[in-house]
Amino acid sequence: MSAVWNFFTVCESDIKFASCNTCNENIPRGGSTSKKFNTTNLIRHLKSKHLAEHGEILRLTADNEKKPATVRRQRTQPALGNTRPYECDSQKAKQITHKIIEFIGLDDQPFSVVEDARFRRLLTHLEPSYMLLGRKYFSNVALPELHQTVYSFIEGLLKESVSSSVSFTSDIWSSDVSPVSTLSLTAHWIDAGFQLQRAVLHAQEFSGSHTALALAAAFEQMFQTWHIPKDRVHVILRDNARNMTKAMADAGLPSLGCMAHTLQLAIHDAVLSQPSISDIVAKGRRIVGHFRHSPLAYARLQSEQKQLGQLTKRLQQDVSTRWNSTYYTLRSLLEQKRALGVYAADFELPATFTSSQWDLTENTTLLLEPFEELTKEICSSTASAADVIPSVLVLKRLLAKDAAADHGVKTTKATLLEAVSKRFADIEKEPLYSLATIIDPRYKDKFYPEDAVKIETHRQLLRLITKASQRDPNQEAEASNTGPPAEKVPRPGSFSSMFGEILAEETPRQAHTDTPGGPAPSEMIVYLSEPPIPRSASPLAFWKTNKERFPDLAKVARAYLSAPCTSVESERLFSAASNIVGEHRNRLMTEKAEMLLFIKKNLPMMLLNKSNKS
Repeated sequence: MSAVWNFFTVCESDIKFASCNTCNENIPRGGSTSKKFNTTNLIRHLKSKHLAEHGEILRLTADNEKKPATVRRQRTQPALGNTRPYECDSQKAKQITHKIIEFIGLDDQPFSVVEDARFRRLLTHLEPSYMLLGRKYFSNVALPELHQTVYSFIEGLLKESVSSSVSFTSDIWSSDVSPVSTLSLTAHWIDAGFQLQRAVLHAQEFSGSHTALALAAAFEQMFQTWHIPKDRVHVILRDNARNMTKAMADAGLPSLGCMAHTLQLAIHDAVLSQPSISDIVAKGRRIVGHFRHSPLAYARLQSEQKQLGQLTKRLQQDVSTRWNSTYYTLRSLLEQKRALGVYAADFELPATFTSSQWDLTENTTLLLEPFEELTKEICSSTASAADVIPSVLVLKRLLAKDAAADHGVKTTKATLLEAVSKRFADIEKEPLYSLATIIDPRYKDKFYPEDAVKIETHRQLLRLITKASQRDPNQEAEASNTGPPAEKVPRPGSFSSMFGEILAEETPRQAHTDTPGGPAPSEMIVYLSEPPIPRSASPLAFWKTNKERFPDLAKVARAYLSAPCTSVESERLFSAASNIVGEHRNRLMTEKAEMLLFIKKNLPMMLLNKSNKS
């Protein structure tokens, strides 16, 4: 008799159906006569609705299964003859099984690892009494159970942050080894302790055409799944594709373009498309390719580097879709200029630079150096939407200044300034950017190019804190008794040094916060009158320390500083996805791939949370 009948009873009124003992639902037995009855539908019901009962069936039938491809218990050999095996339902056995599925999820291991002889041998040595279950158990039972545990943990965190808005990033990825597109959704929020939290909510299959209508429907469904109302969506960071932009508008979701993508477009339009620069980039690729595809040539180059007393470094290969990789290629060629010259005197190269091209390469890298510094900063885990307006203003200032290295790239520099101005036109008038900037204590209202923008931002902030206020409006904020810590002095003429120059030329001004409804709250006046904290300091650490002094402003900060300025988190997610859906696992079911990715990205946060509480 099948073990499934431990959980079902044949319906007395109609033997074609079986009643679930857990939920009382009547399930068809798969036929119209007794000869055609089977238990397939009953097992599917348990698998989809009652994972614990389904797991029990697998445990009950494991000992009787003889085919190697089916689920079975694999009894480890006891180290001592009298060692008694753990019961499957014992606490110790469950803990070990749980650790194994965590290992599979976090380390990108295939489910078949539990059938590997060396892995079983290791478990036998570590715990002879543990009875190892088969691959299908971990795939069909342990994985969904762990996924549900992590899902509930993330759901709880999101509910705890109900008083604050949540920001999101999203992107679409297509695997090279599987004809499946994946749509991601990553949440970013600041908890009550002013710690930035991130969680992957979805990395789901997105089939069919990537139209704006289909994307809008997908986002609607994803937010409904997590019970996130649209009024809690602060902003979604996306790429600059038209279909994604229109999808956000159609779904009624606030969105912003990825700053890194916008920089890529500006640099490509103004720099990499210039004939003289594209020529040195093409030559550089041929030179790098020569050494990458010839171990003998690379060995000879290494020998030249050692003779010249240089470090043995490989030349960097660029990727056409990432401008900074082209920058690294040109810089690596400059570093190896002498070694390449000596090599070319003895061996043949597919291309060489002229003297003027070497000068152009050097000046181009100097021109792009601030962009490379900025790209690193905005792609960091601490970057936020508050960095956009100050960074763009600094870029414009640097591009507008004359420098000794402008020889040969003056036209390119002017074109780059024009491209940056065009791509980031009127960003200071976007409330999501301007309010994030003013609520960041590193910037406040010191980086607005026009007084009119500053005045309007003050008024927008006043409306927000008035709405957030739940206390006596006459309550006074205490003045700060401690000054900001000293900041490291950046290199003159660098991207970082320009921030200091802009702050130095700013003169203190009265906040334009009076409205027909009355003057600004005292906490807003005090906050804006204090000098900005060093740029290297943490804005979240500031708000954690000063949330009692500025309670209403702190509420605004939790929403506006949660938004990143790029969709890099989604790109990092897809890097993890490429490890899960690889050449050796290209037939992995989409549902399980999403579970594994969800666990890999979110389980570390759950484990850290448990560790902090213990």
